Amino acid sequence: EEAAFGAAGWNPRQVAGSLADPHAAGLLAPGAGFVLGRLLGEEAELLRVAVHPARRRAGLGRALLAAFEARCRAAGARRAFLEVREDNAPARALYAAAGWALLGRRPGYYADGAAALVLERALA
Repeated sequence: EEAAFGAAGWNPRQVAGSLADPHAAGLLAPGAGFVLGRLLGEEAELLRVAVHPARRRAGLGRALLAAFEARCRAAGARRAFLEVREDNAPARALYAAAGWALLGRRPGYYADGAAALVLERALA
């Protein structure tokens, strides 16, 4: 978390809370990255895709995202959602390449005033 996101990363309490959620769904690539989300019936929410800086640009983020989507499909999810910083061009490119589409925009969503884009993807 800290290596991937720096000061914008979640604190240990936030991570522990997400992992304790009975609807949590995640995958770990030890020492390289992870994906974390929630499965809620026919919907899934992607919360984090984190790749260690030394492992970026090798397809790990794409693989983690695809594995999360597959897990959600297998659990019966038909749609998935996520929020991404509007100014996070690498993440936006990853999601666009994977078929995620813009659903909406949340101005001033982040503490520094940056907007969030809400994306969705059909899984069924």
